[in-house]
Amino acid sequence: MSENVNQQSLPSHIAYIMDGNGRWAISRGLPRAAGHRAGVSAFKRVLSRTVERGVGVITFYVFSTENWKRPRHEVMALMGLLYEYLEREKEELMKMRVRFHVMGDLAPLSRRLKRKILEVENYTSGNPYLLNFALNYGGRDEIVAAVNRLISEGKTEVTKEDIDSALYTAGCPDPDLVVRTSGELRLSNFLTWQTAYSELYFTNTLWPDMTAADVDLAIDAYSKRKRRFGGA
Repeated sequence: MSENVNQQSLPSHIAYIMDGNGRWAISRGLPRAAGHRAGVSAFKRVLSRTVERGVGVITFYVFSTENWKRPRHEVMALMGLLYEYLEREKEELMKMRVRFHVMGDLAPLSRRLKRKILEVENYTSGNPYLLNFALNYGGRDEIVAAVNRLISEGKTEVTKEDIDSALYTAGCPDPDLVVRTSGELRLSNFLTWQTAYSELYFTNTLWPDMTAADVDLAIDAYSKRKRRFGGA
């Protein structure tokens, strides 16, 4: 079914809001950290299938600016999982021809994690598929930072193109499709500027339960939509 979708109707950029790790764990009587670990496995499945489908840019909402409000032990577990993933999977990223890139305010991260991020970004820099990790990321903060950067460069008036060029996603196409799991029907401060005309796909599936088949369902649903970008 999904393999027969016309290549021209495939999204060039899919953004995923990974939601439901905690609920997945609680429903099984497990600590939330177990849900996040299961979420890493789901991430690998989803990334692999999305690349297989030929999507050139893939963005994951990994950690928002609001996520610092969570209990410290949970935040530390998330950061540990991120380091562990980068340590173990950089060769797999190379095999998949994926270029790793982090976008967000990295200042609060540990020096150890920042070094690992830079290492993997440099190691994978020549690959054709782009994997964006939105880490300590907030859409409104991104726009404010972009405007302040333009002001610091001497701009007294800005255009849409100016803002595009100053965002973390400069040079990337806007997401054609945003996929959110767990039944929540909102974007939660994710890619606020870039998603103005994105197609939205919501599923009740909790993130740790996401499979390659779920990726196909989202892409197939997208392929059946007619995008008008504000036109008739």
